[in-house]
Amino acid sequence: MPGDETIVRFKDVSFAWEESKPILNEACFAVRRGSKITLMGQNGAGKSTIFQLITGEATPDSGSVNINNDLTIATAKQAVSREDSELTIKEFFEKCFSEKIYNIDKKIDDVLEVVNLTSPRDRMIKNLSGGQQARILLASALIRNPDLLLLDEPTNNLDKAGIAHLTKFIIDYPKTCVVISHDADFLNTFTQGVLYLDIFSKKVEQYTGDYLAVVKEIKARLERERMLNVRLERDIARRKEQANFFAQKGGHLRDVSSRMRKEIAKLENEVVELRREDKAIKKFTIPAQEGVGGVILQLDSVAISIDHKFVSRKVNITLNKRDRLLLVGPNGIGKTTLLENLASGKAEGARVKEGVKIAYYRQDFSTLDFNASVYETLSRAMGSGGTEQGLRAHAAGFLLDAAILKAKIGSLSEGQKGLVAFAAIALEKPGLLILDEPTNHINFRHIPIIAKAVNDFDGAMILVSHARDFVAKIRVDTTLDLGLLSEKKGV
Repeated sequence: MPGDETIVRFKDVSFAWEESKPILNEACFAVRRGSKITLMGQNGAGKSTIFQLITGEATPDSGSVNINNDLTIATAKQAVSREDSELTIKEFFEKCFSEKIYNIDKKIDDVLEVVNLTSPRDRMIKNLSGGQQARILLASALIRNPDLLLLDEPTNNLDKAGIAHLTKFIIDYPKTCVVISHDADFLNTFTQGVLYLDIFSKKVEQYTGDYLAVVKEIKARLERERMLNVRLERDIARRKEQANFFAQKGGHLRDVSSRMRKEIAKLENEVVELRREDKAIKKFTIPAQEGVGGVILQLDSVAISIDHKFVSRKVNITLNKRDRLLLVGPNGIGKTTLLENLASGKAEGARVKEGVKIAYYRQDFSTLDFNASVYETLSRAMGSGGTEQGLRAHAAGFLLDAAILKAKIGSLSEGQKGLVAFAAIALEKPGLLILDEPTNHINFRHIPIIAKAVNDFDGAMILVSHARDFVAKIRVDTTLDLGLLSEKKGV
């Protein structure tokens, strides 16, 4: 159980990256030593910013962030930066320390064992799978043995075994841990309290209890606020009607009407604005390419990774217009590599029908131009057939408002990038849809809506996802397990 000592305290902290985009407004909360805390809030609310304020990468505009003297802190970030992807594993870990570590090789081997990853130290980070990179990010924090471990979406890209391994580690970790994640089952196994960043008030609400209990408590409070609004709005409407009636009568009743309007103004101030966290994206569809039929994809062989080398295995998979293929297998087996090669037309043993348009949701969003604005990205996806009004209405359905449309893709949170990617795919009208971990970073409120749009898609589809609840909502015709193929002899 957590101790009584407070190791991190936010006192009246206000912060904004831009003047027009406040993240925190006089936020207050405390983290006790030994506690296991979940930090939750809407995509783009500023959860990762709170981590940066704790580590000192960002400083408050006002208020104070008080950290215990000599407290060591390490963050396992959401994604490997483009700069770091060009490093070897050893160089990546060396970068974690400000001074030279003489026994670094042993430390690397030990920490890779902790995260259940086997890989040569001279392997390039960019050549690792998404799941392997997720383990490397976690290991880069653990190698420093911090007093406070900050984990930002640590389950993204992890397979079932990886999530189980991480869960046990967090439960057994004797120090303090704060986790950002959208995986409710994962969070509920260890959470002792929740910090809830309210995107509307810009404050942090602190709760004790396990994750699912806190989520239930928050939903109940939102429902109470909604019911209060209903009663207040009904009372306000009735009083306005009376005030208007008295105003028309003249004389002393006009004074009564004036007093009533002041009371109405007070009541209107009590109305709680609908919290924006309560918003989900609107229902949407992914229109399929027209005039495409017959065999969309013929897959005769696939390359899988065995002992860090790719070998070929025979398969016989045919995808027609409405067929769906689920691609499964452990981290590092070659799922993402296969999807990349299919999307680029470089996959040996694969034939995509000529003229078929492919839409590809990459788990690292590298299909998006990070230097382009959201508006430019959606405009390219829409092509010449749409209107600006239609584009803006479409974007609004994905919670991409006018300010976000002006922003560069690279400045968005990972969750917002995911929403942009889906908004673009819905405009592209593909014949073949390739989805690589499409629920990573996505707020849990949006996932059922995305699942329905994907399931209703009328073209061919290939899906990779470790999110069991999401996969359960998608009709799958064929499952290809690359792990089983690795046990067979090659071609």
